[in-house]
Amino acid sequence: MNKFKVRILKNGIPLYLIPLKEAKTATIMFMFKTGSKYENRKNSGISHFLEHMFFKGTKKRPDTATISSELDSLGSEFNAFTGKEYTGYFVKTVASKVRPAMKILGDMLLNSLFDEKEIEREKGVIVEELNMYEDNPLMHIEDVFESCLYGDTPAGWDTIGTKETIRSFKRQDFIDYFKAQYGTKGLSIILAGKISTADISVLEKIALEFKDNVWRDKLKVKESQTKPAIKSVFKATDQIALSLGVRTVAIGHPDELKLKMLALVLGGSMSSRLFIRLRERNGLAYFVKTMTEFYSDSGYLTTQAGVPIDKVKEAVRIILEEYKNISQEKISEVELKKAKDLLAGKMALRLEATDEIASWYARQAVLRGKALSPAEVLKEIKKIKATDLQKLAKKFFVESSLNLALMGKVKAADFKTVLSFR
Repeated sequence: MNKFKVRILKNGIPLYLIPLKEAKTATIMFMFKTGSKYENRKNSGISHFLEHMFFKGTKKRPDTATISSELDSLGSEFNAFTGKEYTGYFVKTVASKVRPAMKILGDMLLNSLFDEKEIEREKGVIVEELNMYEDNPLMHIEDVFESCLYGDTPAGWDTIGTKETIRSFKRQDFIDYFKAQYGTKGLSIILAGKISTADISVLEKIALEFKDNVWRDKLKVKESQTKPAIKSVFKATDQIALSLGVRTVAIGHPDELKLKMLALVLGGSMSSRLFIRLRERNGLAYFVKTMTEFYSDSGYLTTQAGVPIDKVKEAVRIILEEYKNISQEKISEVELKKAKDLLAGKMALRLEATDEIASWYARQAVLRGKALSPAEVLKEIKKIKATDLQKLAKKFFVESSLNLALMGKVKAADFKTVLSFR
């Protein structure tokens, strides 16, 4: 299942090759080990802004219209994304057109102009993107939760930056950041799908054009919580978005997959415990989800929901009850099997597409420093026992580690007594 090979090129860049004979498409992805955690207060948001600028023109393709027109003519899908610890760029196209797609993407990443007029114009676009997130509590609550966890540090700042930093950037800021973070250090390249030796040869030539760079590392997260924490953001809405969770472990920790399964049992499906209790039994929410996040140096598990203003405390109580229940009573073998089958099924469904396969390996290459195949992950999933999940719940669902983020017509001070398992 998705066998892969890794070639280390002459300039040190790892090239991940995932050939799929039956596929009709191929995806090329460049993943850089840099993101908002690699920023400081002055340049907060520059990773995301720079991602936009790679689509604004090169020496050979002088503007956005030329780049997008050429990519559209290949019948391709193309995009980019910025996270806390990585920034990725990809093109997915029919296998016969992957080589011209590679050349366009390589040109964008190696020869972008970073035109001053385009920078000024894009500031308005990104400010509106920020407004869009802030106006949607269920999209923005994750940022509020991470701010609650990590405070005034790069790990706790919004990836997009602030309106002040966005509007302050000059062309030289982008050039300096590009020279430091975009080069052979921290770059992984992934090619997945129906690929040929000729495709690989072209990609290797493009990869060898990347030069050595400084690459400044991020500030490491320091975990130091001794009591429950609450953060609220006031927003004039008819609903409260909440996120209630705990600190866990970094990616690659032996508990990683067990925590994913614990989240799945709690709120990862329409038959999960919290979905049934919050939505089906009590009618408190339309949206309910328990999720995990694993960074290279930290992680968390949290439950998100959108609930009525006058029912927030009840929703919090129910979530805490389910956290406590799963730590006190071992889940049944039937429920465990269902969770394993669901996790395996979600993986299989996700990894049918070549862009998702490329993303699977790219994110691991950056965060783990290596990649696990889906088959290796499935092997570890099968080993998980009901007692493992109970032990994890006892370990992490403790009062001193609770964090609650709220967005809506609320004040954090009104919820100080709510975060208790008593």
